Amino acid sequence: MVNRVSATRKKVPELVLFGEAVRQRRKELGYSQEAFGDACEIDRSYIGGIERGEHNLALINILKIIATLEMQPSEFFQALDRPRKKLRSN
Repeated sequence: MVNRVSATRKKVPELVLFGEAVRQRRKELGYSQEAFGDACEIDRSYIGGIERGEHNLALINILKIIATLEMQPSEFFQALDRPRKKLRSN
């Protein structure tokens, strides 16, 4: 059984950003989700969940995805860069 994010549960913003970055680059390379999943050796439906920000991936899968996207990890993660929030004191 596949766990799905319920409509009432908030998605983690970092996972959504990761998924959006994967989707954008996948499309730039001309992959369908199915072909990309095959190239990564990750199930197509799981790729869809990643792109929707529904899965917190294991490092090995992150590295498989980045390699298939023909990028270096440092290059890929630039897409997730954003200004740091200031720490709040209590």
